[in-house]
Amino acid sequence: MAQPQKRVYEAWKGNNRFLFGGRLIFGPDAKSLLVSVSLIVVPVLVFCVFVARHLRHQFSTYNAGYAIPAVAVLFMIYVLTLLFITSAQDPGIVPRASHPPEEEFAYGNPLNGGTPGRLQFPRVKEIMVNGMLVKVKYCDTCMIYRPPRCSHCSICNNCVERFDHHCPWVGQCIGQRNYRFFFLFVSSSTLLCIYVFAMSALYIKFLMEEGYPTVWKALKHSPASLVLMIYCFIALWFVGGLTGFHSYLICTNQTTYENFRYRSDNRPNVYDQGCLNNCLGVFCSKTKPSKHKFRAYVQEEVRAPVVNFGRQMEEEPAGGPRAKVEDDLEIGSDLLQISQRRNYGDVDLEMGSQDCSEMEGIPNAKLAIGSESQIPAIGSEVRVRHSSWDRRSGNWDMSLDVIGRSASDVIRRSASGHEAAPPFQTETH
Repeated sequence: MAQPQKRVYEAWKGNNRFLFGGRLIFGPDAKSLLVSVSLIVVPVLVFCVFVARHLRHQFSTYNAGYAIPAVAVLFMIYVLTLLFITSAQDPGIVPRASHPPEEEFAYGNPLNGGTPGRLQFPRVKEIMVNGMLVKVKYCDTCMIYRPPRCSHCSICNNCVERFDHHCPWVGQCIGQRNYRFFFLFVSSSTLLCIYVFAMSALYIKFLMEEGYPTVWKALKHSPASLVLMIYCFIALWFVGGLTGFHSYLICTNQTTYENFRYRSDNRPNVYDQGCLNNCLGVFCSKTKPSKHKFRAYVQEEVRAPVVNFGRQMEEEPAGGPRAKVEDDLEIGSDLLQISQRRNYGDVDLEMGSQDCSEMEGIPNAKLAIGSESQIPAIGSEVRVRHSSWDRRSGNWDMSLDVIGRSASDVIRRSASGHEAAPPFQTETH
């Protein structure tokens, strides 16, 4: 019986959490939202119950006093809405690739300091941004070259466009699609703290005019006002500081990640377009649509084309260019395991070869292959494999240990095709 086809959010490779059938996407630490919500709701409720209801009669004209608790509640709802929008949407996740970009693979050239016979893969590229060269790095996890200003979040395990930071209070990455709402959330929280602090201080002033002549007596009569003033004062240092810091980042068109990482490099900011244009770009630009349809069905990945290169590798010199990476990678999962172990004595068991007499002497054989020679591949079908790479400085090097279907064919071709290699010695029993 065929299994039902999965949707994108069900097969998601990141650490995100989805609700309502993939309609909402959160970070892995979404539970921290409960703490953030309680830090907003509880003080406002205390303010409405113990402070704002006593201020209703202080502004009897047109019953203006009723606006004090109403403004606090509406402000709270607005802040919670911004918090929810920031946390429950795609911050700008870049789609992953199913395999590395094959067009970037190249054989090492000894003249350029490369390793002959090894596939090299550049980990850094340079692209032009606003007339200046900007380096972009390759992401090992997503198998893509990250766009400019993109970074991989280790918490969510995704590459995010215009990555700013991962906010634990929001429980989500802050990126290109939700940065505007994050700033509005932080700045609105600052204004809410100022409002509650000011109204609590105003209530203390009215108490001092109504029979509590000293501040201490007024605070003793309304301890909730004292608690709210202390709480809002502390919170202002946090949300107010964030508001000021991100205001500076917006005016200079920086991200938190860029500011902390590159501020000591004294490098020019290629994205700065002036204070006015920078602010317009954040607040007045249209939010880009998400690059993911989380409720769509997963499409089957297109397999790499099968290449039969029987004698093609014998005709190409070592270190020469290849049109496809498939020509030098895996010849089946069994052969890969054999090549990794380098235990040629087990070839007969792995390959099911019937020529046992020729296999007995293989463990003591010495494969002497120069840097300019390769073991030719015996006609086989190859598919792409991207599971293991050898990291070198600035490149990935991949070994070209290609094993034939039988050890006897490898010996015969190596002996005839490479005169520099010593003959194999077989041991008789």
